[in-house]
Formats: sequence, structure tokens, C-alpha cells
Amino acid sequence: MSEEWTLNVDHIDVYYGAFHALWDLSLEVRKGEIVSLIGANGSGKTTALNTIMGLVHPTKGSIEFSGKRIDGLATYDIVTLGISQVPEGRRIFPDLTVLENLIIGSYTGRARVSKDQMLKRVYSLFPVLEERENQLGGTLSGGEQQMLAIGRALMSNPELILFDEISLGLAPIIVDRLYRTVEQINSEGVTVLFVEQNVRRSLKQAKRAYILKAGRVVLGGNAEDLREEEEVKKAYFGV
Repeated sequence: MSEEWTLNVDHIDVYYGAFHALWDLSLEVRKGEIVSLIGANGSGKTTALNTIMGLVHPTKGSIEFSGKRIDGLATYDIVTLGISQVPEGRRIFPDLTVLENLIIGSYTGRARVSKDQMLKRVYSLFPVLEERENQLGGTLSGGEQQMLAIGRALMSNPELILFDEISLGLAPIIVDRLYRTVEQINSEGVTVLFVEQNVRRSLKQAKRAYILKAGRVVLGGNAEDLREEEEVKKAYFGV
């Protein structure tokens, strides 16, 4: 893999039992980029993220991160190397406080040494979390819970963050704020790969994008160019 690529997913197949979920899927993310995965429900977007995180293992192909092969590693080891995920549905711990939820994100050796620094960073991004650090996570609003999920991912001090549908079920004004935060995180040196149901938003936020259909990449390239693709216009913009 070229040194300019921080993540290289190379011709992977993924199965759930007998179901073939991803077919010969390849994608690359360059250090410092924001890259989007686009596709309808069931197209394989979340499976792709979960495979990168080691929650699912491919039966064919390879995944490299910063020049190291990771497709056979456990999730804990992948997080330790510098990848974190903000999962669909937030998946915070509702019966733990905001602070306890955040501290859970710093469980690796890599993260523990910078725990205090990362906590300050999270609170600077999301002041409401500091104000409510002793409040139970389950009592937060949906938008605040999403902020908490992002903050927890940042506590592992990642080089790459995977975001899965962070706008799901949230008001547009909250979504705008969250994506401004994603841009800020990226500007501070964290590479971003995200899945988003809003295709217009995806192609606006990302530098490059891949379009998945039935577990296969059917298009990929610069987001600006993809906005002008006839297939994309017809499938997603009704043009």
C-alpha cells in the first residue's frame, strides 16, 4: 500500500452465515481525508465499517491500516492501533454518567496516557457534556447522546474515526452542528470515513465517496464529480 493511504480495503468478501454481504469490496482512505460510503439500506455500508473494526472478518481479501494488516485482529487491537467508531444508534451506556461513558472510551494503553488531554478536547468540542458530566447518559436528548458517542470515540485518541449514520433521527439544526464538529475534528488531523443516509449531505461533506449497491462498490471518486454522474442523479436526486 502506498504510504499516502492510511486505510486500504482490498477486494474483501464478507458473509453472515450463508448470506454474502460484501462482494469483492475495495476502498481507500488517504490520511487527512473525509470519505463517504453511500448506498440504500441493506447495501452493506454498516457491514463495511464493522469489518474494518474487526467486528466481522472477511473470508477473502485484506485490510491494511497505516501499512499494517488488520483484518485478522480483534477489535480491541484495532482500536489500540488508532481506529475508533461512532456506531449507528449511538449505543451509549444509559445507566452510566456522561463522564463514565467518556472514560470507557479511554480503555486502551494508547488512550490512557492522554486521557486528561482528550477529555479537555471533548469538552471543548461539546461544552454541554462538561455541564452534564454527572448526568446519566440515558437522560440526555438524542443530539446530546450523539455528541457523547462522538466524544467517547475521541477518547481513544484515534487517527481514523468511522461514523455510522450520525444524523439518524435528529433535527436538521443538530445535524448541522454535528457535521461542523466532524469538520473541526478532521481539521485537527483525524481522518474520517462516514456512512450517511442523506446523499446530498454526504457528497457535500466528503472529499471522495464510494457508492455501494447490494454489497458491491458500483461507483467511486471525487464527491464533486459524483454529484454530476447521471446514475447518481437518477438514483438519489430524482433528476
